[in-house]
Amino acid sequence: MTRKKPTRKKTTRKQNPALGSAFNEFLKSDGSYEEVTSAAIKRSLAIELQKEMEGQAITKVEMARRMETSRSQLNRLLDPANDKIQLDTLYKAASALGKSLTLEIR
Repeated sequence: MTRKKPTRKKTTRKQNPALGSAFNEFLKSDGSYEEVTSAAIKRSLAIELQKEMEGQAITKVEMARRMETSRSQLNRLLDPANDKIQLDTLYKAASALGKSLTLEIR
């Protein structure tokens, strides 16, 4: 006698339209929204620059040379935890990789 395996119902979860908005609202009411957002943007840029360097097989020494800066300055730029960076440094980094940097206000 062969036993049949019980069939499981597939459950579909509904997307919550308010997902994420509560945390953003919390940060805004807390007064830390801008700080957290700017840190997240900087982390994202640091990761993106690092990936582009790896993709183009550019070493930190070569990148610093192209940017006409020190390796320690480049390390600060690529450090996701360091959120203090100047725009001209970001432009130099993008240019050194043959890319452009675009900023916008929404």
